[in-house]
Amino acid sequence: MIRRPLRPLARVIDARAHGENPDLIEAEERAARMRQRHKAERQRAEYRLLMLAAVFVLAFGTVAARMSVLAASDPAEPLAGLSGTQIVAQRADIVDRNGAILATNMQTASLYAQPHLMVDKPAAAAGLARIFPDLDETDLLRRFSGGSKFIWIKRSLSPEQQQAVHDIGEPGLLFGPREMRLYPNGRLAAHILGGYRYGREGVHAAEVIGVAGVEREFDAYLRDPAEEGKPLELSIDLSVQAAVEQVLAGGMRLMNAKGAAAVLMEAKTGQIIAMASLPDFDPNQRPVPPTTGDPSDSPIFNRAAQGVYELGSTFKIFAVAQALELGLYRPESMIDTESPMRWGRFRISDFRNYGDQNTMRDVIVKSSNVGTARIALEIGGERQRAFLEQLGFGEPVPVTLPEAGRTKPLIPARWSEISTMTISYGHGLAATPLHLATAYATVVNGGLRVRPSLLKSTPHPTEADRVLSAATSAEIRSMLREVVTRGTATLADVPGYRVGGKTGTADKPKHTGGYHEDKVIATFASIFPADDPQYVLIVTLDEPEDRTGREPRRTAGWTAAPVGAEIIRRIAPLMNMRPLPKETPETARMVRAGNG
Repeated sequence: MIRRPLRPLARVIDARAHGENPDLIEAEERAARMRQRHKAERQRAEYRLLMLAAVFVLAFGTVAARMSVLAASDPAEPLAGLSGTQIVAQRADIVDRNGAILATNMQTASLYAQPHLMVDKPAAAAGLARIFPDLDETDLLRRFSGGSKFIWIKRSLSPEQQQAVHDIGEPGLLFGPREMRLYPNGRLAAHILGGYRYGREGVHAAEVIGVAGVEREFDAYLRDPAEEGKPLELSIDLSVQAAVEQVLAGGMRLMNAKGAAAVLMEAKTGQIIAMASLPDFDPNQRPVPPTTGDPSDSPIFNRAAQGVYELGSTFKIFAVAQALELGLYRPESMIDTESPMRWGRFRISDFRNYGDQNTMRDVIVKSSNVGTARIALEIGGERQRAFLEQLGFGEPVPVTLPEAGRTKPLIPARWSEISTMTISYGHGLAATPLHLATAYATVVNGGLRVRPSLLKSTPHPTEADRVLSAATSAEIRSMLREVVTRGTATLADVPGYRVGGKTGTADKPKHTGGYHEDKVIATFASIFPADDPQYVLIVTLDEPEDRTGREPRRTAGWTAAPVGAEIIRRIAPLMNMRPLPKETPETARMVRAGNG
């Protein structure tokens, strides 16, 4: 340490030598040392002030930032935070094959009450009862006075309802953000979409869970955050679906039917372009399932995918296709059609007398029960059952729809010879219209079994899926075309689209056993164009009755067939199908030969 002398001796001695006062020099030195010390102390004080200011700025900045975050966040009810997992509310859209919205989400609000914050509970209860007629004022007041600190009032509100609650001016009535599912097209495709409900709920969010239709089948996909909101693309065409439903509803009214169903399917891929069931419902306000009565009377019952019916003479084409494939008959082979046909104590009759013999082709065109039964006997019960199972009649339809996955065809417990005969013309085995559409697509598309799908991306069948030869399939198409040109379905002919098809009328079974004498299920299974089928259309009417004549007419040729024709007439232009040239005898021969 270097010591500085208190008195600068050199300067003092020099001052004395010149006669100056040495005390002044000592005073100067003391003053300089004081200035130096004051300067150091000042620097230390300034440094301490700067450090203190920095601490204050950091502390108050942290507090301000936290207050800003709290001010910008939504209020959370403590009870809603009890769950250990976060509620995922976002749900992906559902669109049709062209990207049109079928189901989407809408931001709305939920309404809850915190009674301990309420100022005027009676006035609040009265005001809520006026806004929501389904709420009871007395019950609300009882709940507000019950000691609970949190009460749900409404899970979702419209903007108008939210404003009306705001106008009550009660601080204990609070809102939380809520996402709800919206079906902008109302009833359109209701049975395909299904509907939703709320799962786990909190003040700030609620789970949207599918309860039926594709909403339920693809619930995990629609709620998966990893999919980043990618929409679910269905195979249906919204405009075609609308036309099918509109025409089907009109046909149902004209034919005085209790219900109706329709399935439009691509013949080569199995993609479902439209599927309708009437009566229907609005999925925005899905009805509750019935607890009593016949479930099929409920509007939420999907007749196309859940309705198990005996489909009548539409089944005859399967017996003929199998007989051709096995080489038992040719289209012009003669079949014994003498009616009635007796088999033990049973008797099989035709709708009218078709003569003692007819070609196999005419058995289909005229729809002979007797002729089809004799063909089935030649095939045999075991082979018949195996073939129908190949067509999908032994299991639920493998389509991405939960209702279809739970619906299995009704087959006889014992497949006897009489069962073999009756099943050949559509009695004794019950299936859904969706089963029938799948089977018809298989037998007319060249013989490749299709797997029906409601998704836009569907793999095409391959040779491994072959059920019939291409030659047999061509013969079947030719016969179905003749049913429309000169058989039981002449009312189904649509100029320019070469419709082929088969009618089927089956007596409706009673719940107590036996069959009704005046109630039927009428079905028309159609293909178009018949020379190269692009689509299969199934139309089924429950208890139809055409009352325009002298006597009521219930057969499918008078009821389901004209409805099917009108649907084709409406939807073909929507699917960019141009009318074909007028059919000639040469064209008909080409179709019969499989070259059309």
